Amino acid sequence: MRELTEDNLAEVVADNETVVVQYMAGWCGNCRVMKPKFKKLAAENENATFLLVDAEKNPESRKMAKVDNLPTFATFKNGAFVNQVQTNKFELLKDLVNEVTSN
Repeated sequence: MRELTEDNLAEVVADNETVVVQYMAGWCGNCRVMKPKFKKLAAENENATFLLVDAEKNPESRKMAKVDNLPTFATFKNGAFVNQVQTNKFELLKDLVNEVTSN
């Protein structure tokens, strides 16, 4: 799992088959609560690229998943947006990840 340092999510999505993103912000309490759970899923799914994206610092990356609430988790496969969920529930996040990694 790594944190996006530039507003270049489109490039990362284009360069990796499966990408899972946690959109977050420093002030977001639920984002901090979900981060270790997101990290755990990243460790269990080595065939996917897991990214943390600060939604406030990366407006172009934010648009890719139509983020309007935090935390938002989004999946991309073969360069295309697949799905997103706005949640602080681990089970919903796990279902979202399984959707793109269990093929």
